[in-house]
Order: sequence, then structure tokens, then C-alpha cells
Amino acid sequence: MLKWILTASLLGCYAFADSGKEDLNNVKRSAKKGLHHMEERVCAEGDAKCAAKKAKHRGEETKDYVKDKVDENTPSK
Repeated sequence: MLKWILTASLLGCYAFADSGKEDLNNVKRSAKKGLHHMEERVCAEGDAKCAAKKAKHRGEETKDYVKDKVDENTPSK
């Protein structure tokens, strides 16, 4: 039983290490997106300024997504 648990643990660690970069990028993007959405909900600077902030945030989120996907699909040196 102990052998099975150790084997499963090692395989799980290997699988996590293999997809770790992608998972880390997803967590970072989700956290940043959540912060942006929270800032937008409490925005009290007027409609135009809040809309400009929202557009800026969406642009940042798109840029981060594209950058992460390019990094994930580029072979390591």
C-alpha cells in the first residue's frame, strides 16, 4: 500500500511539473482579472473614466493571455 501511495505521489508531481508553467500562468491571469473586475465594480470616477479603465484592463488581460500562450508553446532553451 505504501509503495502505491509513493508511486502515485511521484507520478502526480511529475504531471504537475510538466504542466506547471501553464497552471501558474492561468492562476496569475485569473488573480489579475479578479482584481480588475473588483476595481471596476467600485469605480466612482464617473462613467467615462470607469469605461476607459475597463477597456484598459481588457487590453492588459488580452495581452497577458497572448504572451503566456506564446511562452507556453515556445520550446525552452
